[in-house]
Amino acid sequence: MKSKSTFRGKYGPWAVIAGGSEGVGAEFAKMLAEVGFDLVLIARKPAPLHDTADVCRGLGAMVIPLALDLLADDAAARIAEVTAAIDVGLLIYNAGASTCNEPFLDADLAEFGKVIDLNVTRMLELTQHFGRRMVARAGGGIMLVGSLSGYMGAERHSVYSGVKAFSRVFAESLWLELRDHNVDVLELVLGVTRTPAMERVGLNFDAPGMTVNDPAEVAREGLDQLGRGPVHVAGGNAERAALNSGPDRAKIVLESHEAIQLLTRSIR
Repeated sequence: MKSKSTFRGKYGPWAVIAGGSEGVGAEFAKMLAEVGFDLVLIARKPAPLHDTADVCRGLGAMVIPLALDLLADDAAARIAEVTAAIDVGLLIYNAGASTCNEPFLDADLAEFGKVIDLNVTRMLELTQHFGRRMVARAGGGIMLVGSLSGYMGAERHSVYSGVKAFSRVFAESLWLELRDHNVDVLELVLGVTRTPAMERVGLNFDAPGMTVNDPAEVAREGLDQLGRGPVHVAGGNAERAALNSGPDRAKIVLESHEAIQLLTRSIR
């Protein structure tokens, strides 16, 4: 990360973190609080949200915790209302879970619609809202937290992989559009990360050959890389992303499928 004064001077004084209660989002919040940011933290579960807010207040930040389900139709409007009177220079969209992991033909299409709403619709709404404000203030930063899932198709992730691919290409396009307005855009691509959410679902982090990242380490990478966009693959996963971008799609998808089977074997 740049020096405290330089980083806060460009991206502060307020940061909005969607998905800011635990895991990577909580690490972003603590790191930004340590360098003088005030924070709007958005998450669905009140308890971890308020715990993280208290930690950040202890680091000197003013914190507005907003317990909100981003799948609510009025979520973006409520966030816009809460932040109307503060100077937001940084948006981190870290809310991107897969809410439906069934085979595509087995689930109601409305359930896959929730995956799209959380990972695409709400992201676009908040990015456009705060992006316009940043252009008007002649500076700021937008970080979209993506996934290696966006580099290849995966069983039970038909829609999730698609929305993560969309996020990365969207970030590249937005980076081009905003670079002359002093607004930095970065897609931070994460691999397997040992977050509380991933631990709760019981992933097999000991799968052979699996690179497992620490939330604090990838959050630090993201803040360090902001301004060097449009895409940064965190946690030593850049080679894997490159391999998964190759032309032999059948080989790549099948090999990735085998690795995912090992990762998820304890929850099948």
